[in-house]
Amino acid sequence: MNEDEIKKLVFQLLKQIAPDTEPSTLKPDENIRDTLDIDSFDSLQFLVSLDEKLGIEIPEQDYGKITTLKNLVDYILGKIK
Repeated sequence: MNEDEIKKLVFQLLKQIAPDTEPSTLKPDENIRDTLDIDSFDSLQFLVSLDEKLGIEIPEQDYGKITTLKNLVDYILGKIK
C-alpha cells in the first residue's frame, strides 16, 4: 500500500464517520479533528476503522502522534512496512 492508497482509505473512512465534511480538502499539516470538527468519539471510531481495514494496531499512547494527515500517513506507512 502506497501513500496515495492510504490517503484514499483515510478519506473514505473519515467521510463515513463525518459525512457532512470534505476530508479530501485536508492539507497535510492541518489537524484532522479540528479542521473537520470531529469529536473524540468519532475520532476513536475512525482509528478503530483504520485498525480493522489495515490490520494494524494503533495504541492509545500513539493517538497524539497522528493528529495531521501527514503524521497519520507516515505513521501507517511505518506500521505496514
